[in-house]
Amino acid sequence: MKIAIVGLGGVGGYLAASFAKSGLDVVGFARGEHLEAIQKSGITIKEDENEWTTSLHVKPIEEAEGYFDVVLFCVKSYDLVLTCKAFANHTDAKSILLSFSNGVNNGDILRECCDAWVLDACIYILAHIEAPGVIRKKGKVFAALFGGADKEAVAKVATLFEKASLRYKTPEDIQTALYKKYIFIAAFATLTSYYNEPIGAVYEKHYDEAKRLLEEIAAFAKEKQGIDISDEVQKSLQTAEKVPYDSSTSMALDFKNGKKTELENLSGYVQKPFMQKLYNELKKREQKR
Repeated sequence: MKIAIVGLGGVGGYLAASFAKSGLDVVGFARGEHLEAIQKSGITIKEDENEWTTSLHVKPIEEAEGYFDVVLFCVKSYDLVLTCKAFANHTDAKSILLSFSNGVNNGDILRECCDAWVLDACIYILAHIEAPGVIRKKGKVFAALFGGADKEAVAKVATLFEKASLRYKTPEDIQTALYKKYIFIAAFATLTSYYNEPIGAVYEKHYDEAKRLLEEIAAFAKEKQGIDISDEVQKSLQTAEKVPYDSSTSMALDFKNGKKTELENLSGYVQKPFMQKLYNELKKREQKR
């Protein structure tokens, strides 16, 4: 199978490097200095004390060519529609598409803009671009979750993760799984951005606010989708306690570096009082930049 991984940030870069290292036929799509560095020297992964480098076939999305059996979108949520349309001529009804972008409705977005097998998916990982061509993965956290009605498509994607020796799950209730991921990232992306502090500091200094925000997101999931993730409130707090203290979130890093953020998808999406208070303040900061 020919695989495309669109977006080589922390998530896409780690997946692309792992796939390439295992011998899978993968092409990565990136841009700027990151693209140039990978083309010149390969992609380097730093995992705690371990470091490894592998060559990777990489190019800008404008130079995509040929047909792809599987496309993994690892772009920011605000770029999903644009990149999906850019691949319209490189996939067909037999292609398998999934998005590891943050959010709970990415599968629906893909279904609206393409004619392909679409799986719903999310991923647990703490990783970011440390330097052009270099991905820093923190801690042992990793699990890719994907699922959908088409069991054949699910099985095909599962074989890729098996060959790359990457942990994955194929839950029967993928929608609940998406919200279980979303509750953590939406809460801590918002709080790490608001306080400009890592996850460990937010847990230590702002525990009550974190708990309140998690409870709001759980209530929102119940009201909007009928999904009960109330147990995830305490589990999310336990996760925040266990991850490396200085772990950040992609949204907090984007705020810090003056980049476009996923504020609408992670904070604005949850229509609850405390979340909206934090969202409104972050929106003001974003507009002032």
